[in-house]
Amino acid sequence: MKTYAMVFVSVFLAELGDKTQLATLTFAATPGVGRLGVFLAAAGALVTSSLLAVLVGERLGAWIPPHYLTRAAGVLFVAIGGWLLFTRA
Repeated sequence: MKTYAMVFVSVFLAELGDKTQLATLTFAATPGVGRLGVFLAAAGALVTSSLLAVLVGERLGAWIPPHYLTRAAGVLFVAIGGWLLFTRA
């Protein structure tokens, strides 16, 4: 259960305030738009992208040891953060 709780907390915190959540907030604020529809569409998109990540991760995990994938993900996060910091000046 600890792993699943960590996945939940990690994804939840990563999604707070990101551009996807802000886009969903904007759609929900639009007059005449059904809030349930916005929620279902956003939830469906997150579920679909998470499914894709799980399937790709499962395949990669069969070829590459998980600790290398973790390190690669960390390097990519730092690289993307640096790129955003230095190219958006």
